[in-house]
Amino acid sequence: MMATKLLARAEREEDKAKLKGLPRLRKAAAKVRDAVSVFLDVPIESDGGEGGGEPVPLSVAQAWERIEQLVSREELAKAIVELGELLPEGTGEDADTAWRKQLLERYATVRPFTSLLAEVIPWGATQAGTPLVQALRELPKVQARRKPGPEHIDVSLLDGTWRRLVLGNPLLAVKGYIDKHAWTFCVLEGLHTALKRRDVFARGADNWGDPRARLLSGPDWQVNKPRVLTALELSGSAEEHLGELEVLLDEMYAHVAEGLPRNAAVDVVDGKIRLDRLEAEPEPAGFKPVHDAVQAMMPRIDYPELLLEVHARTGMFDPFEHIGGKVARPQDLDLTLTALLVSKSTNIGMEPVIKPGEKALTRSRLAAVEWGYWNLPGMSAASALLVARQGDIDLASDWGGGHVASADGMRFTVPLRSIHTRPNRKYFSTGRGATWLNVVSDRVMGLGGIVMPGTLRDSLGILDAMFNLDGPVRPEIVITDTGSYSDLVFGIFAICGYQFSPRIADISDARLWRLDMSRDYGPLQPVSRQRVQVERIRQNWEDMLRVAGSLTTGKVRAYDLLRMMTSGDRMTGLGDAFAHYGRIFKTLHLLQFIDSEAYRRMIGVQLNIGEGRHALARSIFFGRLGELRHAYREGMEDQLGALGMALNAVLWWNTLYMDAAVKELEAGGLAISPEIRSRLSPLVHEHINFHGRYPIVRSHGDGSLRPLRDPAASEE
Repeated sequence: MMATKLLARAEREEDKAKLKGLPRLRKAAAKVRDAVSVFLDVPIESDGGEGGGEPVPLSVAQAWERIEQLVSREELAKAIVELGELLPEGTGEDADTAWRKQLLERYATVRPFTSLLAEVIPWGATQAGTPLVQALRELPKVQARRKPGPEHIDVSLLDGTWRRLVLGNPLLAVKGYIDKHAWTFCVLEGLHTALKRRDVFARGADNWGDPRARLLSGPDWQVNKPRVLTALELSGSAEEHLGELEVLLDEMYAHVAEGLPRNAAVDVVDGKIRLDRLEAEPEPAGFKPVHDAVQAMMPRIDYPELLLEVHARTGMFDPFEHIGGKVARPQDLDLTLTALLVSKSTNIGMEPVIKPGEKALTRSRLAAVEWGYWNLPGMSAASALLVARQGDIDLASDWGGGHVASADGMRFTVPLRSIHTRPNRKYFSTGRGATWLNVVSDRVMGLGGIVMPGTLRDSLGILDAMFNLDGPVRPEIVITDTGSYSDLVFGIFAICGYQFSPRIADISDARLWRLDMSRDYGPLQPVSRQRVQVERIRQNWEDMLRVAGSLTTGKVRAYDLLRMMTSGDRMTGLGDAFAHYGRIFKTLHLLQFIDSEAYRRMIGVQLNIGEGRHALARSIFFGRLGELRHAYREGMEDQLGALGMALNAVLWWNTLYMDAAVKELEAGGLAISPEIRSRLSPLVHEHINFHGRYPIVRSHGDGSLRPLRDPAASEE
C-alpha cells in the first residue's frame, strides 16, 4: 500500500500538477528571461560620451526603460508571482518536497490503521532500524496529542525535507508545535524503506521476516559446513580460494591479451572496449530441405489428444497423488487430468471441457479430481519426468547436454485487485500484472519457474528459481538478458556453484577488475585499472560461506538476502564483500565474452530459445485475452505451473516425432549432419490444434424456442 497507493500516487499527482502548470511556467519564464537579457546584452556602464571621459554607471531608470521596451513592469511583476507559485520555495527544497506535501493530504487514509501497525505486528530491527521501530510504537501517542512538540518525537529521524515539513510548518512552528501529519508520513516512509532493506522486519513472517535469522549458524552450520564446501567445491580458507582465483584470472587475462591482435572483432580505443556486432550465423549446407521435410512430416493432432498420447508413452500423470493419501485411483483418471490441464493451460476455464454424458468429464468429477489430485508438487514431478524422458530421445542430445539454462520473465496482465501485482505501462498499459520467471534448458525443456509481482528485476528471483528446479540435471551455466545482472548477483551465483553468463548489450562501459595490479596485460591495460578489494572478502568469508550453505539447503530465499544486502545505493558490508567477489567472475565472463565468438553465440542462441518458448506459451494460453485471472499467488502458481507442464508435454511430443522424421529421412538415404540436427527446433506448433473443434449441425430447425433451463436443476 505504501509503495503503490500512497508514495506512487503522490508522485503521480505531483507530476500531473507540474504538467498542468508548465504552460504558465514557460510564459512567465520567458518574460523574466527578456528582462534579464537587458543586463546581459548591454554593458553595466555607459561610455563617457563624445569627450571620451570616465564611464558613467547605467542608471536604474535607463535599465527600466530598456526592459519596458521588451516587457511591461506589470507583466514582469505578474510573471514573478507566477514563478513563485510554480517553483519550489527557497533554495533548500529537494526533489522530494513537492510529492511529500501531496502525501500529507492522505493523512485520513492512514490514520485508522497506524495503531494496528504499531501494536499488532511483532516488529524486530537491526541496530540501524531500532530508532524507527521505537518511533512507530510511539506514533499513536503522538497522533493522540492535540499539540505535540519536538520533545515528543525522535528528531534524528528527520532528513532535509521531512525536517522542514515536520518542524517548519509556519502555523505551528511559531507556537513550538510539530506537524503530526508530516511526522506520521515521515515514520511510514522510513518504515517502508527499512523493510525493503530488512533493517526492520516482522518476526516470524515469510515475506517480511529477518533473513539473517534463517541463516545456518552455530551447531547447524558446523554440521553442514563440510558437506556444503564439498558440494560447491569451496575452501574454508579465503586465502587458498583467492589464490586459486588469482591464478585463474591471470591466465585468462594473459590468454585474451595474447589473442587480441588476431581478433578482428575486438579493439581497445580511448580506454574502452569496442566489440563488433555479432552477425547472424549462416545455416549449414542442406539445412532448409531437411527442415522443411521434417516440418511437413509432423502429424496433425488436437491438443488434448497430444496430452493423452504423452501420458500413454511416459506416465506423465502418474506423479499426481491424492491429497488424502488414497492409493486406489479412479477409472479414467488420465482423461480427467487431461481435461484439467487443457482448461488451465489454455486459460479457457472448466466449462468447455465438461461433457455431462461422460463420467470422467462431468462437472462433479472434474471438481473432485481438481481438489484431490491437482497440485503444484504433482505438476513439478510430471515436468521433471518429461525432462528426464526427453533425454532418452536421440535428437535431444544434439541440442545440448542440459548443462546450460537461461532464465527470463514472461509478463501477464492481471485484471483483478491483488497485492501480488504491480503497475508497469510498458507491459500492462494502465493495468497491473505479474511475471512468470522461468528457467529453460538448452534442450528447450522448462526446468521450473516462480511468480513475481509486477516486473521486479529478474535478478532478484533467478537464484530462487534455480534452487527450485524440476529437472534431474542441475545446469552449470545460467544465461540471462542484459538487465538481470550486477556485481552482487555475480558473486552470489559464483559462490553457489553457477557460472553466471548474462548477455552484454554495450560492452564499451564495462569495467575489468584484477587481483594483481603489478601484472602487465598489454592492450588490456587501459581497461583493467580497477582492483578487487580482497580484504573485504577475507573479512566476510565465513559469513559468505554461511550464505551459500543457507541458500543451497533452502534455509533462506535469495530474494530476501539480495534485498537485505542492498537497497538503492546502500550496501551492507556483507553485500559489498559479495560485490567484490562477483567482480572477479564478472571479469572472467567479460574476458571470455570478448575472446570467444562461440561463447557469444551460445548466449544469444539460448536467449532466443527462451523467447521462442514464450511465443509457444502465448499460443497455448490464448483464452480470456491471455490474462492471468487470479488474485492470489497460489492461483497464479497453479495456472502457470499447468502452462509449464503443458509446454514440456508439447515439446516432448515434438522431439519424439522430429526424431522419428529425421531417422526416416536418413533411412531413405538423406545425409543429415550433426550441425543440421542441432539447428532443428521443437518450438513449432502449426500442426497442433489448440483451439478445439466446433460442431456445426442443424439441431433445432423447426423454428420453436429451446426449452428454458430449470434454475433448480443439477448442472450435470
